[in-house]
Amino acid sequence: MSRRSRLEMYYDILMVIEKGVEEPTRIMYKTNLSWEVLQDLFDTLIEGGFIKEEVKINSGKNIYRVTEKGRNSLSYYLKSLDGLVEVNQIISR
Repeated sequence: MSRRSRLEMYYDILMVIEKGVEEPTRIMYKTNLSWEVLQDLFDTLIEGGFIKEEVKINSGKNIYRVTEKGRNSLSYYLKSLDGLVEVNQIISR
């Protein structure tokens, strides 16, 4: 089993949040990351404008949302993966 790159971890976080998971603990479990690593990745994604941190009004807890920049980046990433799968299938023939 290979380790994920930092880039793959960023996109895993973006995908999970985009699917509707917004609480940090749930994001941590869904992405299979440690709390410390997740916090570091959150900081980078927030600073880069890929996600935004909000406070849930009824509970006062922090939640995360994907920004338009994050959605665009995720879209390009997924398209590039599709291209790689197609290339790999062509090469394997």
